[in-house]
Parts: sequence; C-alpha cells; structure tokens
Amino acid sequence: MATTGAGLTGRAERADALIWATRPHRTLWRDAFDRLIANRLAMVGGILIIVISLLAILAPVISPYDYAQPDYAAISQFPTWTGKHPLGTDLVGRDMLTRMLWGAQVSMAVGLGAQIIVFLIGVPIGALSGYMGGRIDSLLMRLVDVMYAFPQLLFVILIMSALGRGFQNVFIAIGVTGWVTLARLTRAEFLSLRERDYVVAARAAGAGPWRLITKHMLPNALSPIIVALTFGIPQAIFTEAALSFIGIGIPEPRPSWGKMAGEYQEYITSYWYMSIFPSIAIAVVMLAFTFFGDGLRDALDPRTRRST
Repeated sequence: MATTGAGLTGRAERADALIWATRPHRTLWRDAFDRLIANRLAMVGGILIIVISLLAILAPVISPYDYAQPDYAAISQFPTWTGKHPLGTDLVGRDMLTRMLWGAQVSMAVGLGAQIIVFLIGVPIGALSGYMGGRIDSLLMRLVDVMYAFPQLLFVILIMSALGRGFQNVFIAIGVTGWVTLARLTRAEFLSLRERDYVVAARAAGAGPWRLITKHMLPNALSPIIVALTFGIPQAIFTEAALSFIGIGIPEPRPSWGKMAGEYQEYITSYWYMSIFPSIAIAVVMLAFTFFGDGLRDALDPRTRRST
C-alpha cells in the first residue's frame, strides 16, 4: 500500500511538472499587467485618469458654450441642475462647466507635458551619473547642486519672463527646472543596482554600458521613478496655478483649474463654487495619479512578483 501511494504521488508530481513546463510563457509585462488590474485602487485611479483625459480631449465637442463667451443675464449664477448652467457662472457670466472642461485640457497637458520633459532630462543624467561614478558623477552632481541652489518657483518665473506667457512655455519652464529631484533619485537607484549580481554577471558576459543601463538597470529602477513622476503631475498643476495667479501663466481668456482656483479664492465666502469646483478637480487628479502610480509601482517591482 505504501509503495502504491508513493507511486501515485510520484505520478502526480510528474503531471504537475509537465503542466508547469507546457503552460504559456508569462513575460514581466504580462505579469505586471495582471497584477495591476487586480489592484482595485489602481484601477479606480486609472479609470479616473482616462475619463478626465477624454473630457479634456473632447472639450471642444462636448462643451455647452464657448469658454470665453459671457452671459450677462446670468452673472455669478449659483449651480443649478435644472438651469442652463449646471455648475453656475463666474463673475462675468461665463459657464463654469465649460471652463472646467477646457481647464482639464490645460491642466492635464501641463502636468503630463512637464513630466515628459522631467523624465527626458532627469533620468539620463541620473543614470549616467550613477552608472559611471567617479569624475563624471561628481561633475553631474555639481550641476544638480547648482540647480538646487535656485528656488524652483523663482527659476520658473525667470524662465517664463524670458519666454513670455503661453501654453507651451508653461510646461517647458516647469520641466526644465523640475528634473533635479528625479536625477538624484535615479542616481541613487543606479548606485545600488550597479553592484547587483545580475549586473555583474551581465557585464562579465560582455554586455556594454548601453545594454546594462537599458536592459538590466533601468527596468529595475522604474518603480521609484514612476512614483516620483506621478506625484510630479499635480505639483506641475499647482505650479501652473501659481504662475497664472501672478499673471505670467496661461493668458486670458483660456481657463485652467489652477488659475480658476486662484483667481476666485477671495470670493469663496460669497461664491464658494467658483474656487471649490476646480480645487476638487485638482484633488481628484492628484488622488487618481497617486493610486495608479502606487499600483504601477507594485506591479513592476520584481521583488514583489510571485510565481504563478
């Protein structure tokens, strides 16, 4: 009986091994995608990002009015779901719903555009500094220290003063001044990764610097980079709000959430909705990117992957 039981156990183990060997190959990205969609908060954040992005893209089509056209018969009208202006109107009678939709377009473009520039500048500098070390590391880090010596908002204001007001100039100014933190973060990750066993083994096998950085080190450094970028998006939106508030950001009459929240703040006790609605929109975007970024970090982190 014992021999028969052992034989059955052995056949069961061989069957399990055969099933394991013949199952479809799961790549890192497929495994990361499965882990991402299993994270409910990440999915909520992703859905919110998609919805807000679609609203921003379709703003010219779905907006009920022209964002610059005032309605003098409905100045400072409070929100009403049964009227022509569900979210009310501003101080000159412009429809708040229309301006919120167009504001989503500006705010999302500024947030995403600035972080693309931050990524393209900060990651290569940090990766090169962390991988090469020595004099190159010292030289690049001195450049980062010089950038840190300037207050970022003041530096953005100086760049905007030189470039002038404009939609593209805002996220250029934010991007070229906001990369230093990401560069330091990337450098720290690469310093810890360059002595890992798999990097040493790849180097011994003849892999060049480009392959080591792009194939072995950068994918394993993506988690903190992604989190930093997701937190940078609402920060860029807040910076744009400050620029627009002092009159050097998005020019009139084009709206943005940050500018709306700033310019209507003094009327919050009497016309609360004018600043509350754009502030809520900014908070929702911040939470959405935070949830999605955290889920993406967990999905891409190889240290948290489980064999399935």
